Amino acid sequence: MSHGLIRRNLFWAVAVTAAALIETTWLKAISVMDVTPNLTLLMVIYFAIAEGEERAMFTGVLGGVFQDVARATVLGHHVLCLVIVGFASGRISTRLVTEHPAVKAGLVFCASVVCGLLQILIQYVQDPDLPAMYNIVARVVPGAFYTALFTPVLFFLLDRSFGHRSFALNGGAT
Repeated sequence: MSHGLIRRNLFWAVAVTAAALIETTWLKAISVMDVTPNLTLLMVIYFAIAEGEERAMFTGVLGGVFQDVARATVLGHHVLCLVIVGFASGRISTRLVTEHPAVKAGLVFCASVVCGLLQILIQYVQDPDLPAMYNIVARVVPGAFYTALFTPVLFFLLDRSFGHRSFALNGGAT
């Protein structure tokens, strides 16, 4: 393994960890109606588009562990949802023309809704008294919109950080 690849993977792990930590700590300050953007999901979708489903799934594992620990849920709850969404997004993104920022934001929105629905399903299986429809309307859909709003900024920063300059210019052809 070359030093460049080790350095790149280490930078990836630090970036995913930083996004998960920022999401679970500082972003609470800008929450709207107790909804915060899901930076970890944004990282998963970014890597699904830029590098494929394998990197997206690894991103989901690393970021999901931090989310599970920070939110005091059953370990693996967020990991499972993010890995499924990362795999599906990686497969779907190969069939999309991801040149336009609206397509990227749309993919983030759809992935966020799917991730939220999977989380609600898991919670509902564990606790059937959970107000599932309320959580979908009050948390999942607004959270998906809020997360999609952060797409252009975070994707631009990640493009610059990971050297996907061709990705930033032509939408995914690396």
